[in-house]
Amino acid sequence: MICVLLSEGDPVRLGFLQALLRDGGLRPLLLDAHISAVEGRIGAFPQRLAVPEEEAAAAEALLREAGEWREP
Repeated sequence: MICVLLSEGDPVRLGFLQALLRDGGLRPLLLDAHISAVEGRIGAFPQRLAVPEEEAAAAEALLREAGEWREP
């Protein structure tokens, strides 16, 4: 199973958050990238950032420490 951490329309922020999670030894997944690209990135379909369920607590802690956590 996977755990969705956040939905985001900003590809730059998504790239930063993915790098942050990878640097922390986690395995982030980007969901909805294809539909976002098809609709022209106008923001109607934000992408979702997720991690495997067993990494969810570590991912939240890492994002909180970096000041990037937003309550869902």
